[in-house]
Amino acid sequence: MSENLKNTVLSGEHVKLGARMVPFAGWNMPVQYKTGILTEHQHTRHFVSLFDICHMGEFRVFGPGAREALDRILARPVFDQSYGTCRYNFLLNENGGVIDDLIVYYMGEDDYFIVVNASRIDADAEQIRKNLPEGVTFVDLSPETAKLDLQGPLSGETICSATGLPAGELPKYFQWKWTEINGIRILLSRTGYTGELGFELYFPADKAVELWNYLLAMPEVKPAGLGARDTLRLEIGLSLYGHELREDITPAEAGFGAMLKLAEYPERQFIGREAMEKQGVTRTLIAIAADGRRAAREEAEVFNLDGVRIGQVSSGGFSPSLGHAIALAYVDKPLAVGTEVLMAAGSATITGKVTDAPFYKSGTARKKI
Repeated sequence: MSENLKNTVLSGEHVKLGARMVPFAGWNMPVQYKTGILTEHQHTRHFVSLFDICHMGEFRVFGPGAREALDRILARPVFDQSYGTCRYNFLLNENGGVIDDLIVYYMGEDDYFIVVNASRIDADAEQIRKNLPEGVTFVDLSPETAKLDLQGPLSGETICSATGLPAGELPKYFQWKWTEINGIRILLSRTGYTGELGFELYFPADKAVELWNYLLAMPEVKPAGLGARDTLRLEIGLSLYGHELREDITPAEAGFGAMLKLAEYPERQFIGREAMEKQGVTRTLIAIAADGRRAAREEAEVFNLDGVRIGQVSSGGFSPSLGHAIALAYVDKPLAVGTEVLMAAGSATITGKVTDAPFYKSGTARKKI
């Protein structure tokens, strides 16, 4: 394993739990624990799991003019975001390609907290910094910030017990609030990457071991690694940076065009808008349900029944919840649901049909609590 890999503050705890550690985005991360990916996946779907996401990056952008500046830098509107909300957004290059997908928290007047992917911290910081006007301050909070994700249908009960908050006072979907757990101040966000009811917790990094062990001691809470995190997000059809999103792919091509509200705000200008609109949609992201358990992996070619290449898989794997393989793929033209396709898997060919995303439709992410 590379000596250059970074370790989160919880690496020692993962080793104690028997985790298998692997390189991910420059970090030494737990891919699974002793029970295995399938068990961790199902536990998250039916109970509640705890994920170490301390490798993610966190920024603060604040000062007079921060709202207007971020509204020009980011692809989704920022100007109409209200206090207590967080919003999925995109940082684009001049060609309209996605430098990163991120979440923007509105903390107060001209004060924003931004959560970014671990592999894109440096690129994101450079792009944001160079486009901020004088008087707006950028701070990289990543080294001092820890992040844990508590995900699963029972996560609401766990958070209520840990914080002492009644269910009615927990944040609603894509909202946040300040609270405390075991005397530790927490930014508690009702967000996640699994399709289940869940919360993301941000707090000082020096409290990570204490909070990790405190939460793991609670009923039904078990640790889960990056392997289950990936199978869970794929079943829900969520994009992964470097797969469905890259610097040569626009949000519109990835299926997020409506989020940008280009028609609603024709005068709103942001980095990459002009190039993205000029280019148009040159490929379409589709969901494919395979006929069996064998999966087509990233970069596998997709063909129509005549054997003509029509696209390429961006993510693929076995779905523990559904019992068959699934894939996301970029194709040259939109395909109707039910269209039969072929996917390459070495010397074999996998058959499948275009379907609607999400693949797994029983997630509790938007459940009222």
